Amino acid sequence: MTVLVNLIVTLGMLYVVPAGLRLIDPAGLRRTARLWPLAAAPGALCLWLPRGSAATALAALYAAATLALAARAPARPLRARATASPLAPPEVAVLTALVSPSVAGTALVAERAGYRLFGFDLDILALTVPHFHFAGFTAALVAGLVCRSAGARAASGLSRWAAYSVPAGTLLVLLGYFVDDWAELVGAVVLTGGMWAVALLTWREIRPGARDRTTGALLATSAVVLVATMLLALWWALGEATGIVHPTLTWMAATHGLGNSLGFALCSVLAWRRLAADRMETLS
Repeated sequence: MTVLVNLIVTLGMLYVVPAGLRLIDPAGLRRTARLWPLAAAPGALCLWLPRGSAATALAALYAAATLALAARAPARPLRARATASPLAPPEVAVLTALVSPSVAGTALVAERAGYRLFGFDLDILALTVPHFHFAGFTAALVAGLVCRSAGARAASGLSRWAAYSVPAGTLLVLLGYFVDDWAELVGAVVLTGGMWAVALLTWREIRPGARDRTTGALLATSAVVLVATMLLALWWALGEATGIVHPTLTWMAATHGLGNSLGFALCSVLAWRRLAADRMETLS
């Protein structure tokens, strides 16, 4: 499981996050996105080192970058106040995306140091890192992009639900870590509902507007995979709360984790970058 999780996290650090930043704000976050792989390299490297001072120092460098990114989030509502509601659904989703890597970075430092932060097992801390790169950053980002794209169309009600419930579900899952398995199950239900709304809107509203087959295939893949991976997440959370038979963490990493990182996150980011390039070409 360790090798698989490390590969997934490396993908999130070095490509998914900087590519997502360009989708959030191509102008305002351009420099951050360009420099992000340099800031993320120590974090990626520390994954492959044994726990200890060297791995912890490298993880701390990455955590500092994630905290600097999170520090930029409060400025967005202030800038948006003049033109739109700072709590508009797409903006809530974007703020969640900007803050989520800092949760992952903090967990990474603790795990690499062998420190049971808040009493959590090191395996849970290790899995928190990919969770907040993908369920936190990427899912919230895509929910916000879908909501922006839906605009005033009939689908906007469902898109607003997605843009609010994905951040809410992510927060509830995090709070569930501190409460109990039933609270985490509630978070999983809310998050799954939001993610399935994203999948439905991607399939029904976004995919038909793709200008080429490759973009359409990437969007279709992300939507279909999301339905399956979130069903697994629900099964696991229900099993943890009730004791019914459910997948192990190793099995979840190989199915839910791999599917979300490659089938949903990577395909979504690639597709939305192609959609953004098409829009720029149309405008020019």
